[in-house]
Amino acid sequence: MKKLASTGFIACALLAGMAACDSQKTDSVEQAQETNEQKFEESEMEERKADQSEFLTKAASSGMFEVEAGKLAQKQAQNAEVKNLGQTIASGHEKANSDLKSLASQLNITLPDSMSQEHMDKLKELQEKKKGAEFDKAYVDMIVSAHESDIDMFENASENMQAQEVKSFASNKLPALREHLDQAKQLKEKLNKQ
Repeated sequence: MKKLASTGFIACALLAGMAACDSQKTDSVEQAQETNEQKFEESEMEERKADQSEFLTKAASSGMFEVEAGKLAQKQAQNAEVKNLGQTIASGHEKANSDLKSLASQLNITLPDSMSQEHMDKLKELQEKKKGAEFDKAYVDMIVSAHESDIDMFENASENMQAQEVKSFASNKLPALREHLDQAKQLKEKLNKQ
C-alpha cells in the first residue's frame, strides 16, 4: 500500500512538473493575450478587447524585435549604411513602442514583457549565425519582411478596428513604417548589386 501511494505521489509530481514546463513554453505574446481574454471574459466588450489585444500584443512584439535587431545591426553590421538603417529603425521603434505602451495602458490591455518566440528565434539566428556582408544582407532582408508584415497588420487595424484610439495609432504609425520599408528595400537592392 505504501509503495502504491508513493508511486502515485511521484506520478502526480511528474505530471505537475510537466505542466509547469509546458506553461513556460507558452509564448509571451500568447500569455499577454490570455491575460487580456481573462480580464474581459463575459463582458460586453469581450470581442472588441480581444481584437485590440491581438493587434497591440503582436505590434509590441514586432516593435521589440525591430529595436533589438536595429541595435544588433549597429554593432555587427559591416556596411555603414546598414548600421545607419539599424539606428534609424531602433530609434523609430523605441518611440512607437513608448506610444504603444501608453495606448495599451489607457485601454487596460496587458502587453507582453518580451518579444514572441518567433521574433526571438529570428534575432538569435541573426546574432549567432551571420557575420560580415552575410549579416548585412540577412538583416536588411529581415527588416524588409518584418515591415511588410507590420504594414499589413497596421493597415488592417487602421481600417477595421472599432476603437478609434487604436485606429488612429495604427494610421499614425503607417507613414514611418512605409518609410523604413522604402529605405530597407533601396539598401537591399544596393547590397544585392555588390
